[in-house]
Amino acid sequence: MGFRCEIRLSGAGGQGLLLAGKIIAEAAAIYDGKLATQAQSYGPEARGGASKSDVVISDEDIDYPVVTNLDLLLALTQEAVEAYADDVKAGGTVLTDSDLVESIPEGDFRVVSLPIAAKARDVVGKDVTANLVAVGIIAGLTRVVSPGSLESAIRARVPRGTEDSNLKAFRVGLEMAEGLAK
Repeated sequence: MGFRCEIRLSGAGGQGLLLAGKIIAEAAAIYDGKLATQAQSYGPEARGGASKSDVVISDEDIDYPVVTNLDLLLALTQEAVEAYADDVKAGGTVLTDSDLVESIPEGDFRVVSLPIAAKARDVVGKDVTANLVAVGIIAGLTRVVSPGSLESAIRARVPRGTEDSNLKAFRVGLEMAEGLAK
């Protein structure tokens, strides 16, 4: 049996989670040569409503692209962690923003709670880069996609003129994950 990693990025519309999911999938598939799928959904309100982006990365054909047994859940709202914590497999990881998520349901998973949005604001100077701070943390925790591939996907996907601040946010996230990887 081959390698398969399931990641869900969840929170509210406007947090950049759909872009983050596309970046992770693109980095895995195009730059690292793995197989990847990405699916997304968001509430009818779009900005402020529920939002999620699911990514599956594998070294074998992905015959079932639906995320059912999460290796990692990123939850940037209380509602997201409550809705999806049960989908995290035993030994998986729940990553939350310590300023946005106050309580985490019990489960057989590791909890990593960091000030993601605050770090984006304080170090990068832009709240909107919190999604890429999270991508950096995810890269450091899972090591499923190489940092160089993620940087290439960031350059290709973010709006022109924002590459430097988004790459800075990603690198801040990598630094935050140092020492936390399994």
